[in-house]
Amino acid sequence: MTAQNSATLPKAIAVKSPVGRGTTLASLGVLAFSLTFPATAWGLESFGPWSLVALRSVLAAVIAGAFLLARRVPLPAREHWAGLAVVAAGVVVGFPLLTTLALTTSTTSHAAVVVGLLPLTTAALSALRTGARPPRAFWVAAVAGAVVVLGFTLAQSGGSLSAGDAYLFAALLVCAAGYTEGGRLARLLPGWQVVGWALVLCLPLSLAGSALGLAYEPVHLTGHGLAGLIWAAAGSTFLGLYVWYRGMAEIGAPRASQLQLAQPLLTLVWSVALLGEHLSPAAPAAACAVLVCIAVTQRVK
Repeated sequence: MTAQNSATLPKAIAVKSPVGRGTTLASLGVLAFSLTFPATAWGLESFGPWSLVALRSVLAAVIAGAFLLARRVPLPAREHWAGLAVVAAGVVVGFPLLTTLALTTSTTSHAAVVVGLLPLTTAALSALRTGARPPRAFWVAAVAGAVVVLGFTLAQSGGSLSAGDAYLFAALLVCAAGYTEGGRLARLLPGWQVVGWALVLCLPLSLAGSALGLAYEPVHLTGHGLAGLIWAAAGSTFLGLYVWYRGMAEIGAPRASQLQLAQPLLTLVWSVALLGEHLSPAAPAAACAVLVCIAVTQRVK
């Protein structure tokens, strides 16, 4: 009697890798962020820059607070509050306020310069903060992508610097710091909690800013203005940051930040579709070059 081999070949089970999932989440964050500048331009049709930013933060904090209460999330540990303050200062207050002030004098295409430089700045700050040392090929691709985006967006604005550039470059630095610290915290806390607590932390300041802004700045309610405010609060500030930090926690801040190289080009597309701005014929070539740089940075280990 011969023993029959009853072993069966194992069935392949499709499991979505953490890297693929993280890239998808971070990409959704980039898509949400790409609408921020057009939404802000719409919001400025109804509100002044200070009141718009404050109201945006208040609405986002209410959404975040409702989620935290519904899930009965405990307060973060004491050692996390300093990092949350950095996230709040950079992402919740600094970047929205500085870019909104810039958009009172600059077009959305010109403001996209700051987003084009943000991935490289975030990767550099992340390397300093965490001690990570990406290989040289990573940096070459990152710098190349930043140069492409910077050249493209400057060409869109005529090659000259606007009065809002000081706001834009300041926004670049504070946002990169907020992204880096948020990415570190998202490895210790769920990403949505990082965003939620940062927003709640700013709520007293946001409420005071809303009261002062509405008292001193004119308000002319329009459909575009309200839609811009709602998207900036719910889409960019809460939902966008939620998926962004989750993705960054899984694939790392340097690699996730390179996905933002596509954000200025997406913003330019939305600017044409929503704001009627003119898009340069060079856009397809620039988009292809940026996608190549993103592919390289994602493949470099």
